[in-house]
Order: sequence, then C-alpha cells, then structure tokens
Amino acid sequence: MGAAGSGSPGHRRRLRERFLRSSLEGFHDYEVVELLLTFAIPRRDVKPLAKALVARFKGLSGIFEASAEELREVAGCGERSVELFALLKEVASAYVNEKGAARPPVKSAADAVCFVNDHSKEYGEAAERLFALFLNSKNEILGIELLHEGDMNVALVPPRAVMEKAFGHNARSIIFVHTADGHAAPSKGEKALAEGLEAAARSIDILVHDHIIVGKKNFLSARDLGWLRPGPCP
Repeated sequence: MGAAGSGSPGHRRRLRERFLRSSLEGFHDYEVVELLLTFAIPRRDVKPLAKALVARFKGLSGIFEASAEELREVAGCGERSVELFALLKEVASAYVNEKGAARPPVKSAADAVCFVNDHSKEYGEAAERLFALFLNSKNEILGIELLHEGDMNVALVPPRAVMEKAFGHNARSIIFVHTADGHAAPSKGEKALAEGLEAAARSIDILVHDHIIVGKKNFLSARDLGWLRPGPCP
C-alpha cells in the first residue's frame, strides 16, 4: 500500500500534533486553512480546497474578509466551511474587542511606565530595553513590542520597521519607553533617535505621545525635555 494521503486520519492527526507542539510556527497559510477545514469536513481530503482558497483570496485575511457568496464560488467550499470561517471571524473580533476593553486608557506618562514595568518582568532581570506602546484613538493599549535590548548607546531602531509594527496593530499613536538599569538618563544619541521616530510617525499621520526614559527611582519625559514637537499628550 502507498503512503497515507493528505486526507487520511494520520495526516490530520499530524497537523493537529504540529499545532499543539509549536502553535502555527512553520505553517504555510494553506496548512492553517487545511487544519481549520478538518473541523468542518470530517473525512474528505481538504488540502486541495485549502490551497484553492488561499490562491483565490491571497491569504488568510482575504479568506476571512470574503463574503459567503464569494466563498461558495470556490469548488468544494460548502455551507459548513462557510459557517466555520464566519464564526471564527466573529469570535476573533469579539476577543480583540473584549481584550481591548479590559485595558484602561493611558492618561499619563506614569500610566505608560507602570504598564511597561509590569510587562518587562516577563524578560527576566533588569536590562536596558526600548519598548513601543501602540494605542488606538482612545489611547487604549493595542499592543506592546520590544524594539531593542542592550546598550542604548548603540541602539539601531529602523523607523520604517517600527511604523510597520504600528500598522500591524492598527495604531493611531505610540509611546516609546526606554527602561534603564539605574538612574534615568538619556543615552548618547537618544534625542536624535526620539526625533527620528517621531518624524517617521508624523509622515504617516501617527502621533508620538512621548519617549520616556525610566530609571529605578525616576523617569524623564522627552516631551517635557522639549525633544518632541508640541502636540496632545495622553
């Protein structure tokens, strides 16, 4: 007998074991869709349908944004599959909204410092790090990203890469937070770094509220220091 095909129970089991072992790391888009479809189509080989959906809608976001009518136009995509994609989209939206609603808006530099200090505990012992807090139009936190770890005197933080992260979070504003291992003091070139990041953000209509340097007992605000252009603060 030949090797078990992509529709076999063994193949489906291996897909699920991969997911349980390492989440979606290393999965192609079509494999993610294939795994999802196994919950809607119990016994059929769903790899061809998964590949057809990815090809038609250009990836996962296109599939979830497609209408039920558009999904039905793909051969083999029946009602259960259409209902599965609709359900997953609504559940994901509800999760994101609920998670965002649980976070109070950032109203001051101190709020941002408290949030980053709590988050940075996940990284272990104290060290110099530069974080970006991405906020929505209500100054609620959409996400936090570690931009640099180590000596801030040699920090290379490409503004374009940071703006791509802002787009990924659908952010309307950003707060940068530099956690220092000791007294709060600007590193060499930090003023230029703050100004460069703000200029990149302004070019795409994203507001930089502040660039905060946090020490063990105090913090400094780039906005208070006059590094950033006048504008609204959180």
